[in-house]
Amino acid sequence: QVQLVESGGGLVQAGGSLRLSCAGSGRRISNYIMGWFRQAPGKEREFLAAIHWSGATTHYADSVKNRFTMSRDSAKNAVYLQIDRLKPEDTAVYYCAADYTSDYISIQAADFGSWGQGTQVTVSS
Repeated sequence: QVQLVESGGGLVQAGGSLRLSCAGSGRRISNYIMGWFRQAPGKEREFLAAIHWSGATTHYADSVKNRFTMSRDSAKNAVYLQIDRLKPEDTAVYYCAADYTSDYISIQAADFGSWGQGTQVTVSS
């Protein structure tokens, strides 16, 4: 399995931007569908975005598609999540994950077999 480590979270003011990183090790992440999720206190884990292993398709949750951009750098074995115009409701722990088995992008957390430890994003109003 691939090991994943997220970074780039922090405390930011509403309206600001952040770029989250997810570094893979052990396996090439370009072999897998990679996704970003978040979980706020007391809420279920929420799908944000995913990129197909081919790199040809990136799918976003409707709630974030105008502010979040997911990208992949195969040479660095990493994926990224650019978040613009941050809102207080974006406060959550953000996770990247790898889906080993699906042929098409899934938005279900249960389909992703490897997860990072998460990075905290806190947005102040």
